[in-house]
Amino acid sequence: MAIFSDKDQPAKPAPEPPKRRGTQQPSLSIIASDLKVIGDLETDGVVKIEGKVDGAIRAATQVLVSQGALITGDIHTKEAIIGGEVKGVINAEERVEIQATALVTGDIVTKRIVVLEGGRVNGTVKMDGGKVSYPQQTGSTPGSQN
Repeated sequence: MAIFSDKDQPAKPAPEPPKRRGTQQPSLSIIASDLKVIGDLETDGVVKIEGKVDGAIRAATQVLVSQGALITGDIHTKEAIIGGEVKGVINAEERVEIQATALVTGDIVTKRIVVLEGGRVNGTVKMDGGKVSYPQQTGSTPGSQN
């Protein structure tokens, strides 16, 4: 019997690769505070930005922009929670939350929005799929002149 010989031993199956989390839980990607990304980001899960991104961000689930973070580019997601600075359009299918420390310079398109006291938005906010409704004039009838 040789110490280093495995001729008499059956071959061991290869170890299985580590299993990923279930697909029910979206993945989380973090851009740390000391990191600057130049280019677009895309994920099927959640992305949390603590640093700087110069490019578009597309996240199927959620984009979190921490206080002190800077995004120069558009955001496309289901839900956006903004605590830092965004210079670009925020397009969120469901919801946008502008926290007290946030500054958004650009338009926001969403179904629902929350702006906390102190949060700043310099741009237009479009809701209901971007439809614009005009109030009816009061005190006039069709065909009359005012």
